[in-house]
Amino acid sequence: MSDFYFHIEDYILNHSDPEDPVLAELNRETNLKILRPRMLSGHLQGKILEMISKMIRPQKILEIGTYTGYSAICLAKGLKNNGVLHTIELNDELEKIIQKYFKKAGLENKIKLHIGNALEMIPKIDETFDLVFIDGDKREYLKYYQSIFEYVKPGGFILADNVLWSRKVIELESPDDEYTKGIFAFNELITKDNRIEKVIIPLRDGLTLIRKKG
Repeated sequence: MSDFYFHIEDYILNHSDPEDPVLAELNRETNLKILRPRMLSGHLQGKILEMISKMIRPQKILEIGTYTGYSAICLAKGLKNNGVLHTIELNDELEKIIQKYFKKAGLENKIKLHIGNALEMIPKIDETFDLVFIDGDKREYLKYYQSIFEYVKPGGFILADNVLWSRKVIELESPDDEYTKGIFAFNELITKDNRIEKVIIPLRDGLTLIRKKG
């Protein structure tokens, strides 16, 4: 990534709200103790997720892929007063740090953590959502989308992270890479789906904003 990008990102962050202290602490602990800390949403994307959620004012949110809980905390800040965010994480070893920071953020009563396979969990949750954030196993993006679509309200929104996948979707450097193939297949389906409106935002590794038509 070019020096220009980092200078621009620094400028953006210096002219945006500072990182929430609890999120800053979570960011540090994730980088110190957890594998693949790059998976964390981080300050810039987290703030954008928070602002999108506050614009939508959802009653119910679903997140696929909790990791250490940074994005869930950001999204939950936009919930209505009696709203709930359901978040699904496959790795049970992350539960302790996730719950620790949900509590520190004062959101433990607004966020419900589900440990397990998202494709199995989604029908069991059996809710209708105003907003869904997809950030789980990249090989399963297509299945996630197909699984959650009926649970998204008309006019509701779906966000999908990492849709540019380090530019591999256009460079096709690893045609046998199942992760790249999964993102590529998801992007192709989204392009052709006339039930939705969509746009890719070139934020970090790419974020697709999808609106289910009413």
